[in-house]
Amino acid sequence: MTHHFTPAKACGVVAVRADGSSDLSRVITALQTDWTEFKAVVATKDKEIAAKFDDVVTTDKLEKINANIANLQGAVDQANAQLAAAKLNGGGDREIRDPEYSEAFRAHFRKGAIEASLTKGTAPEGGYLAPVEWDRTITNRLVQVSPMRALATVQSISTNGFTKLFNNRGMGSGWVGETAPRPQTSTPTFGQMTYNTGEIYANPAATQQMLDDAEVDLEAWIAEEVELEFSYQEGMAFVAGNGVNKPAGFLTYVEGGANANAHPWGAIKTGVTTAAATGITADEIIDLIYDLPNEYSADARFVMNRKSQASIRKLKDGQGNYLWQPSFQAGQPATLAMYPITEMPAMPDFAADAFPIAFGDFRRGYMIIDRVGVRVLRDPFTNKPFVHFYTTKRVGGGLLNPDVLRVVKAGAAA
Repeated sequence: MTHHFTPAKACGVVAVRADGSSDLSRVITALQTDWTEFKAVVATKDKEIAAKFDDVVTTDKLEKINANIANLQGAVDQANAQLAAAKLNGGGDREIRDPEYSEAFRAHFRKGAIEASLTKGTAPEGGYLAPVEWDRTITNRLVQVSPMRALATVQSISTNGFTKLFNNRGMGSGWVGETAPRPQTSTPTFGQMTYNTGEIYANPAATQQMLDDAEVDLEAWIAEEVELEFSYQEGMAFVAGNGVNKPAGFLTYVEGGANANAHPWGAIKTGVTTAAATGITADEIIDLIYDLPNEYSADARFVMNRKSQASIRKLKDGQGNYLWQPSFQAGQPATLAMYPITEMPAMPDFAADAFPIAFGDFRRGYMIIDRVGVRVLRDPFTNKPFVHFYTTKRVGGGLLNPDVLRVVKAGAAA
């Protein structure tokens, strides 16, 4: 029996405690039930195809179950992200490490008052810097909703940019006899790459009366507003950003891409070009996996969007086993050919010459640069009676190692 959850539940609104309990186990059970039914319906459909008969009822049922599985798996994935963020933040409520400063920050939110003794929070332009725990809360929320932050290397810096040296190797050697001369061999060279930051911002507003009368946690309110804006902007930029006042997305470093020549070690290789523009076969998935060198496969994973993941759910190996498998427990993602899958909305759909799927070790392959600190400027003048909280953070990103990543290129249209 297919479990049809409400859209909110299906999209991942699952209450999860730090121990991974609550109704997450119920969602996983429903996912397993639907997955069993999905396989049975696919078997029926295969028999219909073999008999050259297309029952629209079976087709409709298959599409509905497939969509419901995607919803349930999405709920599990979001719950897993919540668990990961809880662990990042110590597994519980955030600790207020500087209560005096935090209280002054809240007072500034309401009235704009700044205690002169708390000069560490003031800024020359009349603004106020967010306290450490508030900054950390926004970062933790971004981990939940920005998949690349959970996968990539994140480097905090205190200057505008970050330059990294790369060993281009090239050490020479040779075999010689006992008394043969030993001429000089070649010496390794170094390359470098600079990662610059762009500025990401949010500018939520509230009336002064709301601020005066509010009984709600104002910090939590504005953190949610910031999280929504930042997560959307970052999610797009880390995948396909052009590098102009924003991160350079990893897809721009693919062979033929805008940044294909930017890294000293070259571009990200196309592991597989599919025969069709609209999908991928099981054999092409296997070819992609084995195109990545074995030394980089231990922590490799697939990234793709929701639509692409739905399209590969019916793929089987030569023994009739499904390559895609759902989550079986809290903290465990869905897998494809035994490798984890991360759903990344910013990845493109299957279309001619698009790059809908990537595979590899993203921790070693991509680096996110955070300019330390979130700045909040309180602006009660520009748009009276609204008070704006202009919140900024400087973020960058770029390719770290092209050798550990591969992409799928969709074939040309027929």
